[in-house]
Amino acid sequence: MVGKWQAGNLPAELTSLIGRRAELEQVRQAARRSRLVTLTGVGGVGKSRIALRAAADLRPRFSGGAWLVQLSPLVDGSLLPHAIAEALRLTDQTTRPMVEVLAEHLFDREVLLVLDTCEHLVGACATTVETLLDAVPGLCVLATSRRPLDVTGELVHVVDPLPVPPPGTSAGLGDAVALLAERAAETVPGFDLADQDQDAVIRLCRRLEGIPLAIELAAARLREMPVEHLADRLDDRFATLRDDPAASADPAALADPATPGASGETGPPWHQALRTAIGWSHELCEPAERLLWARLSVFAGDFDAEAVRRVCADELLAEADIGQLLDALAEESILTWLPTGAGERYRMLDTLREYGAGWLRGLGEEERFKQRHREHYLSLASKGAAGWLGPGQISWYDRMVGEHDNLRAAMEVALGVKDGLPALELAGTLAFFWYGCGYAKEGRHYLRQALDLDTRPGPALAQALWADGLLAATQGDADAAEARAAECELAAPEGDPYAATCVRALRASAGVIRGNLVQAMAESEPSYTARWSGEPLTIAGLLALLCRGHAYTVDNRIDDAIAVLEDLRSLCDERGEQLMRSHGDLLRGQAELSAGRLDAAVSYGQAALRTKRRLHDSFGIGMTVDLLALAAGAAGRAMRAARLLGLAQRIWSTHGQAQASVAAWVAARKGCEAQARDLLGDNAYTVAYQTGFDSDIDAGIAYALEPEGEGLHNGGPLS
Repeated sequence: MVGKWQAGNLPAELTSLIGRRAELEQVRQAARRSRLVTLTGVGGVGKSRIALRAAADLRPRFSGGAWLVQLSPLVDGSLLPHAIAEALRLTDQTTRPMVEVLAEHLFDREVLLVLDTCEHLVGACATTVETLLDAVPGLCVLATSRRPLDVTGELVHVVDPLPVPPPGTSAGLGDAVALLAERAAETVPGFDLADQDQDAVIRLCRRLEGIPLAIELAAARLREMPVEHLADRLDDRFATLRDDPAASADPAALADPATPGASGETGPPWHQALRTAIGWSHELCEPAERLLWARLSVFAGDFDAEAVRRVCADELLAEADIGQLLDALAEESILTWLPTGAGERYRMLDTLREYGAGWLRGLGEEERFKQRHREHYLSLASKGAAGWLGPGQISWYDRMVGEHDNLRAAMEVALGVKDGLPALELAGTLAFFWYGCGYAKEGRHYLRQALDLDTRPGPALAQALWADGLLAATQGDADAAEARAAECELAAPEGDPYAATCVRALRASAGVIRGNLVQAMAESEPSYTARWSGEPLTIAGLLALLCRGHAYTVDNRIDDAIAVLEDLRSLCDERGEQLMRSHGDLLRGQAELSAGRLDAAVSYGQAALRTKRRLHDSFGIGMTVDLLALAAGAAGRAMRAARLLGLAQRIWSTHGQAQASVAAWVAARKGCEAQARDLLGDNAYTVAYQTGFDSDIDAGIAYALEPEGEGLHNGGPLS
């Protein structure tokens, strides 16, 4: 059953779109004729802006919404389906290939996907898009790329530069001039096109050949010099290029032909006007700004000043100067400043990043700063792992999710090192991130590659094996969890208590998945016995307690289950840990429900839901909403039960494994559905269920958290 869906994730436009009416209409018409439209053109010509505006215009046609997938930070094409799922907020944790999960999720929806910046992943994009278009009748794809995807049925729209006034015309004509005027007014207080040298304005726009990015870079320089001076300088620059063809081939040489190490290799296929504008803008930067620009190219997506200090500062770039240099690059439109709830961050346009990367390569420092980037994010991961099970857990969640693009980039660099130890260290240290932030599929993707590189026994190997086993258990893969437990036992240093706890937790989890309560109880016993030993909390130790509480509940030993879960709650509260406590609260709610104590079941379920909403734990949200539906049904509140069942199904449809396929949980939900339908009748049940399914997720969760469980009679049947 499918209802209304979210409108999508298209970002708000921060600046106005100048002109492009004809192009937008052409793209809209193309999208009506073909399910795949690719906007091509040179870098900086405005492909992304046109695609996003066209998508916003087309969005009413798609009941499933319009969704932007930013591909520029992605290096590994095999993760493309994961990136699409992430944009769609689809958090499948099964072992199925993600492209299959996507096809199933989208099958009966009308959705517009915007795949932005495909040129470095053309093969992966073509394969994935073709698969999805074949499987999903209601899917339409709008792609931006410097070259077509070459997929059957693709319509290619070439984006041209903005029109510029032809020679001999009066000033003020053309969208290129309008763009320069608007961007200059944003940069230079009091700037008025009417007060400028009109011939110089037209000459400048014509010299930049209407390339929007080139015009915006030039506009940023009007803070420093009048428009006529700017036009003269660019004329001189073009004259230099005509006299020195080699300078136009290599980005590093273009910025400074005397740069040591300039290789002369051909750079990206940029338009000459854009190449000139970037190179000239680079030349006008201070030497320290140019150097920082180059070093910033190792970052993926956005980044903060602290990361820049750790990665880029050295004897040539003082750490104390980094903030000022970032501000200067932002003022010059090299960087985009991004104020966020977590602090200031910066982003560099892909074309400018490519230019910086060419410069860094020419200096012979690309590998050095990629490794510094990797080392910084390993350090960040180590700090996050140490702080995860504590009062800063939610802050660490926000921080690590915000650094996802850079963590991927660091993993790719680590996997490229001949010695496999860096990859093992980073992938294993990120166990808390893969597990706690909902990236089990991606974590296993990287862990498997790292484990293929290095199998030398030791702490790094044992940690990586534990991490992969933990994620396998999260996916319900008992065989893989037990296999990793055996390997971890062999790889760990003899007598290592932490590794022993990890091994037992994996085996206890496998027992829970298989319904082998004897195994779950036996393997969790040591952690239960040592729960008050004063040792630091670990995910493995807490997981073992959860397995024990679950086993007691299934075995109908409710008082024993509650005793274990109460201890787990106290351990978590002492240290400010929230995620594992929320897992325990969910199990506690299930135990209380089994005992017929409905008030307590709702109380613990809602406590779990508050935390799981904050940590975006879609699996946990689905489980807690199911629990609250069962409690409502047991109290005879069939209308509320039906509505919550609809909401839960909406959440499960974005997760991929309803009730984790645990037979007892699936059966309990089916029983609740049947009883509510019998009480309400088919029509009333369907209306209530659909109301829950169609509701906005946040509004639905707010409804589930309403204090309607207060005063429930305990042990009441659904009647």
